[in-house]
Amino acid sequence: MRALAAAATAVAAPTPARLRFRLPLLPRAPRSGHCRAASSSRLVRFSCSATTMGDETSTSVAPQEQDSTVRAGSVKQQLSRLVLSSLRATVPDVEVEPMVEVSAKFADYQCNNAMGLWSKVKGSGTSFKNPNAIGQAIAKNLPSSDIIESTSVAGPGFVNITLSNRWVAQRIQDMLVNGIKTWAPTLPVKRAVIDFSSPNIAKEMHVGHLRSTIIGDTLARMFEFSNVDVLRRNHVGDWGTQFGMLIEYLFEKFPNWKEIGSQAIGDLQIFYKASKHKFDDAEFKARAQQGVVRLQGGEEKYREAWKKICDISRSEFDLVYKRLNVVLEEKGESFYNPYIPQVLEELNNKGLIKESEGARVIFIQGHQIPLIVVKSDGGFNYASTDLAALWYRLNVEQAEWIIYVTDVGQQQHFDMFFSAAKMAGWLPDPSEKKFLKTSHVGFGLVLGSDGKRFRTRSTEVVRLVELLDEAKSRSKSELQQRLNENGKIVDWTDEELEQTSEAVGYGAVKYADLKNNRLTNYTFNFEQMLSDKGNTAVYLQYAHARICSIIRKSNKDVEELKMSGAISLDHPDERVLGLYLIRFAEVVEEACTNLLPNVVCEYLYNLSEMFTKFYTNCQVVGSPEETSRLLLCQATAVVMRQCFNLLGITPVYKL
Repeated sequence: MRALAAAATAVAAPTPARLRFRLPLLPRAPRSGHCRAASSSRLVRFSCSATTMGDETSTSVAPQEQDSTVRAGSVKQQLSRLVLSSLRATVPDVEVEPMVEVSAKFADYQCNNAMGLWSKVKGSGTSFKNPNAIGQAIAKNLPSSDIIESTSVAGPGFVNITLSNRWVAQRIQDMLVNGIKTWAPTLPVKRAVIDFSSPNIAKEMHVGHLRSTIIGDTLARMFEFSNVDVLRRNHVGDWGTQFGMLIEYLFEKFPNWKEIGSQAIGDLQIFYKASKHKFDDAEFKARAQQGVVRLQGGEEKYREAWKKICDISRSEFDLVYKRLNVVLEEKGESFYNPYIPQVLEELNNKGLIKESEGARVIFIQGHQIPLIVVKSDGGFNYASTDLAALWYRLNVEQAEWIIYVTDVGQQQHFDMFFSAAKMAGWLPDPSEKKFLKTSHVGFGLVLGSDGKRFRTRSTEVVRLVELLDEAKSRSKSELQQRLNENGKIVDWTDEELEQTSEAVGYGAVKYADLKNNRLTNYTFNFEQMLSDKGNTAVYLQYAHARICSIIRKSNKDVEELKMSGAISLDHPDERVLGLYLIRFAEVVEEACTNLLPNVVCEYLYNLSEMFTKFYTNCQVVGSPEETSRLLLCQATAVVMRQCFNLLGITPVYKL
C-alpha cells in the first residue's frame, strides 16, 4: 500500500525545469562552411463528417529537402538539430547544447545561445565583438531548411526564427493523412515501470486513491503514446499483519466459510472494522499474530482464506478501474516477498546493512533516521519490499525509468530508498543525467469545501465508487435538463444518454484533478467541475462537439478532403492555430520529461480558445477557403481527441 499522507497544508508547486534536449551527435561541420495499453473506449463514437527587439537583421532561408534524421521529432527538436549544426560551425571548439524556446513576441521560436557563448569566448582571441555578433553568425550558419522562412537577430544575440507557413500547413496535412501517432514525441527511454493506485487489500478504495490512479494512468498513456513500453504496476498491499487478524476473525465467526463463500465476509469494510475491534482482545491478538506466521509459512488453510479475501477486494477495485477506464497489472507485496532475502543479502555483502537497536538498517547520508530494512522482530517492511521490487524491475523487467505515484507525504521514504539503491550501485548518480532512473511523483491532498481532507458528513472517507456514480448522475441530470429545454431530447437514445453522461461525468472528475499542478492540494467541488464555463472538461467536451457539428453541417467528406484538398494559413488566426497545433509533440514531451499532466491540460484549453478565435474571425462553411478551414477544424478535433485520450477522458461527439 502506498499510504496516503496526512499533511493538511498545501504544498507549493515548483516551476518545472526548462526543457533541454539532448540530441544525437551529428557529424561536426568544417569551420568555414554552412555547416500497460489502455482499453478501447466504451462510448459510441459519432462521425465528425457528414458522409462517411531593437537591433535587427533579417535573413531569408531557402527551402531544401532535409535528411530524415533532421525531420524526426517535434518542431523544437528539429530546430534544435539545425541550431546544433550552426553552433558547431560558429564555435567549433566549444561544446554547447542548443537553447531553443518558443518565442512569445518576436517570432515563432528563439535561439538563446549567444549570451552564454559570449561569456565563454570573450578574452580568448575570438573575432566576435559582442553577443549580437555571435547571434548573427548563428543565424548565418543555419543549414538551408524548408522549415524556416526567415530569421532575425535582436538585442544581445537572440536569434528569432519564423517558420514557413507552407511547411506548417504541410505538417498538419501529413498528420491528417498518416495519423496523430506521427506526432508522437521521441523520449530517451524504451521501457518504464509506472507504479500507481496501489490500494490495500481488505480496504475499499476511497477518494484518497483517486489522484494516484488518475495521475498514474495519464502518465502511462503519455509514455505509451510516445512509443515507450510501459509496465503499469499495481503494488497492492496484499501481505502483512492485517491478514492474520482478518483470517482468524473469519475462522472464528464462520467455521464453515468455505461452504458459504463470499457471504461469510459480506461487506469487506464492515468485516475489516469488526476484526480490528476484535484485535483489542489479547487472546485473539496472539492468535492473529500466529496466523500471520502460518500464512507466510504456506499453510494451505490460511492461504485459501487469504486468497478469498484478496479476490473479494480485487472485485471491488475493479468496479473503480472499470469506471475510470484504467488498466493495471497487479504485482503486490506478496509477489516480491520471495526476493527480499537475496536482495538483503546482496546489500549486506556490500556492507550497507548495519545492526541498530535490534533492527537491521541502512544509514543514509543527510537523514537523521536510518532506513529500516528488517524490523527488530525479524519482519520485513515497506523498505525491504520496495528494494526487492526495484531490484526485480531493474534486473528482470529491464526497466530504464521506474516512476512511483504516491502522495507527497512519502517523499522522505522515497528519497532514502532511492539513496540506498544508489549506494548499492543499482542506479547512477542523478548529476549524470542518464538512465537508469527512478522518480517519485508526489501529489497533494483532495480537500472538501471546508479546506480540510475530503470526507462525508459522518467523517468517513468518501468511497470512490459512490463519488464516481454521483458524478455520472449529476452529469446525466444536467444533460437531460439541457436537452429538454432546447427540444433535442428526442434526438437522443437512452444508450447515448447513458454513455455521454458517463464520459462527461467521469471526465469532469479526472480533468478537475489533472489540470492542477499535481503537487498542490485541490478542492473537490461537483458544481465547479461539471460547469460548462471556464477551464473544465465539460467546456472542452462542448468545444470538441461544436467542431464536429461544424464539419457535419458542411456536408463534406473530410476523409476525401484531406487527400484532395490543401491547407493554407494566410489569415493571421489561421496561422496562430496552425502553429499551436504543430507544437503538440513538444508539449507531450515536456509533460513526460517533467512528469506533469497539467501541461497537457493547459495546452488543450489554450487550443480550444485559439480555435474559438479562429472560428469567430474566419468563416468556414461557404467561404472560398472552406476546404482548408474544414481541414484545420478536423486537425483541431484530432489533436483535442488525442489530448482527451492522454488524460483518460472519453471524447463526446455531440452534446
